[in-house]
Amino acid sequence: MKRISTEELLTVSSEQWENALSQTRYRKNFISTLRNTIYTLITVAAVAVLVAVLLLPVMRIYGTSMSPTLEEGNYVLSVKGSSFETGDVIAFYYNNKILVKRVIAQAGEWVDIAEDGTVYVNNVKIDEPYVTELAFGECDIQLPYQVPESRIFVMGDHRDVSIDSRSTTIGCVAEEQIVGKIIFRIWPYQDAGAVQ
Repeated sequence: MKRISTEELLTVSSEQWENALSQTRYRKNFISTLRNTIYTLITVAAVAVLVAVLLLPVMRIYGTSMSPTLEEGNYVLSVKGSSFETGDVIAFYYNNKILVKRVIAQAGEWVDIAEDGTVYVNNVKIDEPYVTELAFGECDIQLPYQVPESRIFVMGDHRDVSIDSRSTTIGCVAEEQIVGKIIFRIWPYQDAGAVQ
């Protein structure tokens, strides 16, 4: 049996001590790095969610009322705002749903729709290159119709099936209902681009 000298015992102990200390430092640095990474990811995710919800909501299109401009299953990006022009596509809340329609007239303007579906605002026919087939659609309002104060008159692009401001069911959209203006289609990828 070999005897270990005190110097060897101290040397082995100090090497073991250095290894143990090194492992402890490594663990401490690893845990610190992991914690910082997790905090950073949570912060980035929270900021992304806030931007997505408050400034640039992303929405999925359901139904065919905006066809051919937007098809069912498209994902679109909207921008918060309160300034809209005739022809802008907007999203708004209606009965706990979000609907997407096109701005036709603003507060105080007069809307008239001919039997063939041609739309006039203040007795001027509006240019609607986005509509492929005109239709009178479901209309139970008295025409010509003046848009009430702080409201927007909206219609879908697929006029034959769209239920919109022509119907008292939906009516004109109040400013506080508006989610934002649809500006960009992000999915499907091959159709990605600005929404006109």
